[in-house]
Amino acid sequence: MATEGIPAKPQKDPFEGELQEMFGHPKGLFYLFFAELWERFSFYGMRALLTLYMTDVLFNGLPNGEELSIVVYAAYGSLVYATPFIGGMVADKLIGYRKAIMLGGILMTLGHFVLAIENTYAFYIALALIIVGNGFFKPNISSFVGSLYKEGDARRDGGFTIFYMGINIGAAAAPIFCGWLADAFGWHWGFGAAGVGMLAGLIFFWDGMRKGVFGNEGHPPNGKGTLAKTAESVVYVLAFMSVPIFTFLVWENQYVSWILYGALAVSIAYVVYIMTIVSKEEVQRVLVVCILTFFITVFWSFFEQSGSSLTLFAKNSVDLVLMNAAQTNSINAIFIIIFAIPFSMMWIWLSKKKMNPYTPIKFALGIAQLGLGFLIFAISIRFANESALVPMIFLVLGYLLMTTGELFISPVGLSKVTELTPKQFVGFMMGVWFLSSAFAHHIAGIIATFTAGNGGDGQQTATEPTFIDGLVEMVTGVAPEQAANFTEGMEKLYTYSTVFSQVGFAAIGFAILALILSPLMIKWSNGIR
Repeated sequence: MATEGIPAKPQKDPFEGELQEMFGHPKGLFYLFFAELWERFSFYGMRALLTLYMTDVLFNGLPNGEELSIVVYAAYGSLVYATPFIGGMVADKLIGYRKAIMLGGILMTLGHFVLAIENTYAFYIALALIIVGNGFFKPNISSFVGSLYKEGDARRDGGFTIFYMGINIGAAAAPIFCGWLADAFGWHWGFGAAGVGMLAGLIFFWDGMRKGVFGNEGHPPNGKGTLAKTAESVVYVLAFMSVPIFTFLVWENQYVSWILYGALAVSIAYVVYIMTIVSKEEVQRVLVVCILTFFITVFWSFFEQSGSSLTLFAKNSVDLVLMNAAQTNSINAIFIIIFAIPFSMMWIWLSKKKMNPYTPIKFALGIAQLGLGFLIFAISIRFANESALVPMIFLVLGYLLMTTGELFISPVGLSKVTELTPKQFVGFMMGVWFLSSAFAHHIAGIIATFTAGNGGDGQQTATEPTFIDGLVEMVTGVAPEQAANFTEGMEKLYTYSTVFSQVGFAAIGFAILALILSPLMIKWSNGIR
């Protein structure tokens, strides 16, 4: 272990030569940085347009077009976060990081370009290609970054910080540029730009391999023998053969929930098995991981309204300035870029003062901030103009609180999974952690469909007001019976405000629950902060 933080001497690579360095880090980091930047550009550029395209074009004119758009987006989001669990294992056991990333990149590039074809069937095929491609690309490029540093290398955290900034630069720039293209020249120009971004990322990665900047890392675990090549060929064939299956699942999206609940049942059964073979202390730590996984699922379920209901809220009910609805997807990433380093410095300063909160308390505070962000979205109805549009400052402030909440939770979550889980089961629990995002997208879709209904149809006056109705009225200043007389625009705004109020109070409720459970989780962590 490099206790002095001095990196180990670069080793000879039997395939490519010496591991090169640049700016004090492995040179390969910067190739991965740009590859991931452009891949995230493509991913978030397409994501910013997806729900809007479906409501305005694909399902335009259908009475439930907005609801269909939300449901398809949720199915896509669930599957795109479920496939990395499989892709990570395939890379570990069969084809290595390099070939997994290249395979994923090729599939995603094809998907983005197919998305630029104006055809309904092409649309679903494109989403399937991106889902399968992301499964190979996303988990393995992050793992590849870690493989460039030896255990105990003091540069590792800095390397991941650089890589994390690449993700958010891509995520911030893409909605602005692709949203502008879609608005100025047409939807498929925006989708095409996302495809160019993915192709650029793939070229950066290929160029890094060609120049040998990754040292001896990322090769197939079984070498270059005949059996290894056969296994690789099978993986490639199965990857492309799975595209029709995922096309069907996005099209007939009701089956996605069956897959998720099946995965949940298997995961619970295996966690129970783990707890029967490890020590009491390890059982307690695994239970902490499970509780944190539950709360991160809650967090992302609410947070992921950003790609669906919040984008539609921006389009339908916000008086936008300098941005169109698609471009508002960049607000979160811009705030991440601004605040990521100050937050990192704050945790270090608090640690020195012995005031750094325990992880469960950070989770509670993060979920609470998310809830306050949604209450800000909801309260904006009090300031609506005659066109039923609210000032954009409420959208920006709500996103600001969502982002600070994310910075309380997201950076520490993965770290705690690896620290708290018994070493021989870390891979499995990381898979469960990723599956929580898939579940979160599914739940987010269910929540978002409520915003597609009518908030002022008068039906709520038939029953006595509930406690929740009272809380909503307290935030919005609107009684349910008043909504019956709203114009169409105000009716829509009231629907958003009602759902966002309920999400805000639910998030605060879960934050309180996390705070109540925090002493137990701290105790069961057995010294891990």
